Amino acid sequence: MHSRVVHMPKAQERDPIYRQRRFPAEVIETCVRWYITYRLSYRDMVAMMAERGVTVSHTTIMRWVLRYVPEYEARWGRYATPIHGSWRMDETAVRVQGGNHYLYRAVDKHGKSVDSVLMAGRDKAAAQAFFEHAADRRESGFPDKINVDGYAATHLALRNLGKKDPRWRSVEVRSNRYLNNIVEQDHRAIKRRCGSMLGLKSYRSAAITLAGIELAHRIRKQQFSLVSDASDRPGSLNDLWDLALRADGANRAPMLEGLARASNAPELKQRIRQPTARRALLDLRPRRYSRKVTAGHGLYLLIAPRGGKYWRYNYTFEGKRKTLALGVYPDVSAALAKRRHQLARNQLARGMDPMISKRNLRLQHTA
Repeated sequence: MHSRVVHMPKAQERDPIYRQRRFPAEVIETCVRWYITYRLSYRDMVAMMAERGVTVSHTTIMRWVLRYVPEYEARWGRYATPIHGSWRMDETAVRVQGGNHYLYRAVDKHGKSVDSVLMAGRDKAAAQAFFEHAADRRESGFPDKINVDGYAATHLALRNLGKKDPRWRSVEVRSNRYLNNIVEQDHRAIKRRCGSMLGLKSYRSAAITLAGIELAHRIRKQQFSLVSDASDRPGSLNDLWDLALRADGANRAPMLEGLARASNAPELKQRIRQPTARRALLDLRPRRYSRKVTAGHGLYLLIAPRGGKYWRYNYTFEGKRKTLALGVYPDVSAALAKRRHQLARNQLARGMDPMISKRNLRLQHTA
């Protein structure tokens, strides 16, 4: 008998960010795109996908939004068009965890979005952080004129920026109430989209979701140039998204550069080296949403939007997911955090809960 050689089919090529995912990339992209573009709740998305034969829970769609909005924002950013140097800045209140947070936004004189950042407060530090974040964007550059309202904290922030960076001294600051009508009207698109939500439960989810809504708003205002010839322009919004999210774009580097986005992708952690040196950890800068820098085996450094860096260890004990706080960086160095992490793992191996052991040790010291 002749033995027949059976060739196993090759694995289908897939975008690295979708590896180890049970659902196809088209389903994930469609759910995220529809959620941030249209006034739909997560349960509306579940019903719509069920009509198309896809069974998915609302929490799964929520996790997709939190995971892929930063990646989609980076890929669309490769095609962003320049912004005019005359800005109009204003902030609007957003309810998060039952309290007021403030979404700082700016548009240029033509109504094109410059930047948006969610802040926990409405003070001088928040305004200063927003202006610095907006000026660092590649497509916006440095402003020539900024029109703001009469809020004193905003003007103090611009004065402090002038002391910190001489370039801000050449920026003309105006306070014409009528010029800010354009940004106040532009708030409506964001506020109207938030109306269908049941409430934003955490700062991180609120910041990422609002960033996705802002991305869809910028796409609607045609702030991206994906083709050089108008005759080659895609005919639908779906075609535009397919072209923008294509991994083999002309500027592939922004997709993978920066530890903030790479550290969130489990399939990229083995290919991108995580910083362990003190200088590399100190150089990590906060973004508009919290991010994690993994160190392996559940240990990671959580970087808050305000710049705080906290060592955390995720583990499972008796079927429950728990998070153990290991200290604040740089007071707790990477080496000390790893020793505490190893001690917690040893306690788990002996059937002890590290969180309870830490609590008992604290009580012994206070007694």
